Amino acid sequence: MKVILSDLIQDLVWSPEPPCHAYIFRGPDIYTALFSFMLAPMEGYSDCVLRTLCHTHGADLTFTEMAHVESFLRGNKPALAKIEAPNSTPVQIQLLTGREGQLERFVEGFTPFPGFMGFNLNLSCPSRDVIRHGKGAAMVKRAAKTQRLVSIIQGHGYAASVKLRLGTNEYEKRNKLYLNSLGGVEADLFIVHAKTAAQESGEPEDYSVFPECVEAAGGVPVIANGGVDSAEKVRALRGMGVAGVMIGRAALGNPSIFDALKNELGLNEPRRIVPVIGELVREYDSLHMRLRGNERYRDSFLRVAGRKAGSVTY
Repeated sequence: MKVILSDLIQDLVWSPEPPCHAYIFRGPDIYTALFSFMLAPMEGYSDCVLRTLCHTHGADLTFTEMAHVESFLRGNKPALAKIEAPNSTPVQIQLLTGREGQLERFVEGFTPFPGFMGFNLNLSCPSRDVIRHGKGAAMVKRAAKTQRLVSIIQGHGYAASVKLRLGTNEYEKRNKLYLNSLGGVEADLFIVHAKTAAQESGEPEDYSVFPECVEAAGGVPVIANGGVDSAEKVRALRGMGVAGVMIGRAALGNPSIFDALKNELGLNEPRRIVPVIGELVREYDSLHMRLRGNERYRDSFLRVAGRKAGSVTY
């Protein structure tokens, strides 16, 4: 049975008027060499309202929350709600799967919508239950299977990106198993979260891995993820050869951090106005009304808006 998502997702017509954005991943339709800023997928936060708000204020690409392919195939309403896209905000759908047959069924029945930029395979989820089932971060050491999943997506003409950690634990990191995925998978984009699945949110990222990640990827753009919250960090990461950064926690506290960083780095020409947090909250509420957002997501956002990145948990 084909699952036609366009039949299940409301088709609204409003869309924002964001600045001109550039995308750096290779795919059937998109390729540029510009440095990009991306909004990370965050459980309980990354609905269409937050994605649109961040895109309006400088995020070049956004991602939905992680969702199980099996849930889509069952027509699970909460899972389908995670990928609602009522406007043209650029977004990739993040998928959690380890079964080629299920992915094939889903992608075969998928109908793209305005703003759809491809699929992202989650090889980074640190949940012990997910890892125990051989998914999420457990997939980092399964490059051959990951390649089969990527091939299914690309075979239907869609871009396929991969988000991965440095392994499930320190042992896998020391043995650099993540380089097997970077070198053995022909994705259109890699996003590397510079931690293992065993590390706590407060532990520091290891940015020293990025030069070898860029080399192993062999020309496929690599995006740095984890703890990015300042122009100094972005400058250091650019010097290591990454093609962009993905921001999560810091964007919850300040959804306009993307333009703020671009202004400081001289990447916005002309410089863009960066709203204060009160203005951003009012803008969020306006979007929430127009896009018919979920109150649960609004409540979660209001609890963290204006807080420093280190004090935000998700």
